Amino acid sequence: MRRVIFNQKGGVGKSTITCNLAAISAIEGKRTLVIDLDIQGNATQYLLGSKVTDAEQTIARFFKGCLSLGIFGGQDGLDTVIHETPFPNLFVLPSHPDLEPLQGRLESRYKIFKLKEELDKLEGFDEIYIDTPPILNFYSQSALIAANKCLIPFDCDSFAREALYTLMQALAEVKADHNADLEIEGIIVNQFQAQARLPRQLVDELLAEGLPVLNSKISPSVKVRESHSASQPLVHYLPNHKLTNEFRELHIEIHT
Repeated sequence: MRRVIFNQKGGVGKSTITCNLAAISAIEGKRTLVIDLDIQGNATQYLLGSKVTDAEQTIARFFKGCLSLGIFGGQDGLDTVIHETPFPNLFVLPSHPDLEPLQGRLESRYKIFKLKEELDKLEGFDEIYIDTPPILNFYSQSALIAANKCLIPFDCDSFAREALYTLMQALAEVKADHNADLEIEGIIVNQFQAQARLPRQLVDELLAEGLPVLNSKISPSVKVRESHSASQPLVHYLPNHKLTNEFRELHIEIHT
């Protein structure tokens, strides 16, 4: 199963959600891969403890190879740049800033299906989670084309609600034009304060409009930033914390 976590609005918790869901899959015994397509590399740093400075050891190498295929040469696969994390069954394909200057050339040469083609060949993983940049660009479109399901983080903000409508239209176009099998698995309500009026009102309005809001919600907590600093997903950093259990409930919901 390949899941992409995507929203065109920044700061909604994409990397945090990606890494914590992946860590739970891994701790349950599933061989799990996180693909980091955001040039900020937050998912990479969260899982490895630091960013990968050598572009040849990141997914940038794969995309560079897409542009330099010769008539006699082959292209290195994704498996050559996958890194083990300190956590059993959990692997990461790191991001790198070199992705940014490659983007225009990849678009002009229509390499939008290359990630899907390579993931179709990749063996040995039960679950793949793809973290994306907060914009509908070449890399996020590549991820949406390659994925089976899409999870949408939503951070209970009026501006986020307006952006959500634009996002749903963009996803519908990707599904219609490039990936008929793409399923919007659900909207993840993040930073949810159950006692506050506005978050409850926003969620109720989304549900009334028939949008696929998941039942599991993620509360705000300083423990998220602490886990970032420790480079440990919550299931390892604080296995019995309320927030960790919320991620467990979310993981169960999307797998049932």
